[in-house]
Amino acid sequence: MAMMQEFKEFAMKGNVVDLAVGVIVGGAFGKIVDSLVQDVIMPPISKVFGGLDFANYYLPLNNQGTQLTLVEAKKAGAVLAYGNFITILINFIILAFIIFQMVRLVNKARRSSAPEAAPAPAATPEDIVLLREIRDALKK
Repeated sequence: MAMMQEFKEFAMKGNVVDLAVGVIVGGAFGKIVDSLVQDVIMPPISKVFGGLDFANYYLPLNNQGTQLTLVEAKKAGAVLAYGNFITILINFIILAFIIFQMVRLVNKARRSSAPEAAPAPAATPEDIVLLREIRDALKK
């Protein structure tokens, strides 16, 4: 029973719960960014580059033609799907940028809410230091 108690204490620690919440929110946020890239950003970019969907850009690795869609080409044989890689790369860059901005905001908030360091105590005047040295010498 002691092991169950230890596990319960471990699982209920703030760090573990915070991590679990972060993973869940991160997964949902990843889906939002994926939709942003797929549905909002990629259509205009693909329009600029010839009106084709990046997801269907591939190089066949066998003797098939490139007129097939990516799904059909995969059924026919091996393909190098570089268009899908471009989409995922753009997705990653956007996600990394947004997370970077969030971390910047959190760090800025921490710096502004952190208590300022106490000012250094004023230096002892020279005459006081001299008097202390004389006192210590007289005690000896």
